[in-house]
Amino acid sequence: MNGVAFFLGVNFVVAVCFSAVFAVVATRSRSRLAALWFAAGFGIASLSALCELLVAYTSNSKIWALGAFATVLIGMMLLRVGIGHLYGRQLDKRIATFFIAASITLSYVIYDLPRGTPLQAFSYQSPFAVVLLDSAFVVLSSRGRQVIDRFLGILMLITGLHFFAKAGLAILVGSGTVAKDYIHTNYALISQSATAILVVAVGLTLLAALVLEIMADQRSESERDTLSTLANRRGFDRQVRALLDKAPNGSHAVILCDLDHFKRINDTYGHHVGDLVIKGFGQLMNDSAPKRAAIGRIGGEEFAIFLPETEIGSAVLFAQALRGAAMTLPDLPESLTVTASFGVSPLSTANGLAEAYQRADLALYNAKNAGRNQVKLASDDHAGTGDSRGETRL
Repeated sequence: MNGVAFFLGVNFVVAVCFSAVFAVVATRSRSRLAALWFAAGFGIASLSALCELLVAYTSNSKIWALGAFATVLIGMMLLRVGIGHLYGRQLDKRIATFFIAASITLSYVIYDLPRGTPLQAFSYQSPFAVVLLDSAFVVLSSRGRQVIDRFLGILMLITGLHFFAKAGLAILVGSGTVAKDYIHTNYALISQSATAILVVAVGLTLLAALVLEIMADQRSESERDTLSTLANRRGFDRQVRALLDKAPNGSHAVILCDLDHFKRINDTYGHHVGDLVIKGFGQLMNDSAPKRAAIGRIGGEEFAIFLPETEIGSAVLFAQALRGAAMTLPDLPESLTVTASFGVSPLSTANGLAEAYQRADLALYNAKNAGRNQVKLASDDHAGTGDSRGETRL
């Protein structure tokens, strides 16, 4: 076995392994269709290595040469379809089918041309380059790109351009007099080794993009309270830290909230109604809070809100609005009126976050101790101020 045959075997095994891995990833990924297209693309492309070997060691060279060309091109096109699903720019399947048919026809027409001429070399390599450069454009022009996306786009760009380089190399060093000679040339050794490197690089990068997406989804699920659909305590704390990293110093506000007599609601109306109260209040907070706010359910009937760059007066008014809206939650028994108590504290520096929580918690305690269904503002001496129906005095 010569070096080229070895690399063909390596490329076959690598492509088949990637095909299997993407099929497995598809069972967990939100981008299931993209992963399945990637699996199909690597699976089809793997057949090109077998076709190349059959070109060299069987009598039907032309058929297997066309097979090698077609399987690589179809595999790349399937990857392009998957990239379209992953980055929100799907490929028109009619255009893709026409392009593949036209390219295979071109490969058939140029098969008998002298190998290593500019017309033959660039006509053969250009379809591969076009598909990959289009894939690179889709990735690099997508919105919300992360580092992995930029790297993938640049890698696709390099891989596409490398096919033009391969055409130039074929002209310079030759790719054999006939197709059977290809496997015995230095050009083939360079070409297949470069392909092995790029196949691994592209496959690993696509895999990394999907795995990072799965990890982000799992983190989101682990930081989400399924009943209220708000962040849980861990998710809320992470959101607050991220907001404070952007603006560590400023006029921020912390609001703690507790649904009044929630145990009585469960005991009187049943846990099903209690769940409806949690869901309804969570939806109310989602609908009412500013987009930049962090909101979470941090306990059974306890909720928290962090309002970045918000004056304390505005925070109190927001809490008052929530308090009033809680009394009209939909889909509850007519005899049930839900009320909530709130504690509000200002925050000016990231270092004072723990103290702001304590002050808001003390203000919430004062609100509940004063009769519930009201908003209390933490004062400088840790004492709440304001009356019991939300006309809180600042």
